[in-house]
Amino acid sequence: MNVLVLHGPNLNLLGTREPHIYGTMTLEEINARLEEWAAAHGVTLRIIQSNHEGVLIDAIHQARGWADAILINPGALHIYGYALREALAAVNLPAVEVHLSNVHAREEWRRLSVIAPVCKGVIQGFGWRSYLLGLEALYALHQERAAQGRA
Repeated sequence: MNVLVLHGPNLNLLGTREPHIYGTMTLEEINARLEEWAAAHGVTLRIIQSNHEGVLIDAIHQARGWADAILINPGALHIYGYALREALAAVNLPAVEVHLSNVHAREEWRRLSVIAPVCKGVIQGFGWRSYLLGLEALYALHQERAAQGRA
């Protein structure tokens, strides 16, 4: 199984950015934990972080040729990233949206996601584990599809 992992704007600052909200783990540490899990399960990850929506969109378009699924933390782009949403819809790959914090326990303007409707699900509020839970969900969905001969 091949998974594109996308980290959106400002996630490169994890570890020092508002640690009371996002924790103290760096993006590199999160990626290392995902890579460790992936290696143990025969999953290949391609991990990209960008502060630019167009870079994320290009990565999604390219994933159409090699990926089985997409794990995405769009950051604040979940609120207004309509072009990102359209890219996810266009490639028609199973996707899971993840967030470190519980956006519903924060400011009201964070509570609507334009990305969620084109994803299999949304996992949030579990810190770095939101990524791991999202990856596990995509893996389970892929295994089920493979068992049904649809992977």
